[in-house]
Amino acid sequence: MSSRPATLERRRSLYEEAAEIIDREYDHVLELEDVARRIATSRRQLQRAFAEAGGTSFRSHLAAVRMRRALELLETGAVPVREVALTVGYRQPAQFAKAFRRHHGASPSAFRRLNGDRGAARSPQSLQALAA
Repeated sequence: MSSRPATLERRRSLYEEAAEIIDREYDHVLELEDVARRIATSRRQLQRAFAEAGGTSFRSHLAAVRMRRALELLETGAVPVREVALTVGYRQPAQFAKAFRRHHGASPSAFRRLNGDRGAARSPQSLQALAA
């Protein structure tokens, strides 16, 4: 069963609005329910929008935005891992390290070591090689 074009467009619009909020406020506590309320939709409709228009879930999208920003901060080398965790919205550095490892295949400190080696590539793929 396929959705009507108007339904698909509405879900795409909901996804884009929610994604904009996540992009701006990834460093805050963001809950699906709160974002849904802010864009005047239900929790379930927003879940559907992320699944159908974004091909992901709310939590996965939020984690991807946070992990992308964390990589940028870790590349600079100036910010301690604990501070990176807080900056990208994690209250506990251990939760951040676990999420980072799951997302990138290596710990934040391993990325930092790799990044410190000027001869090494600075990519998530090189992280996976380091973790192997």
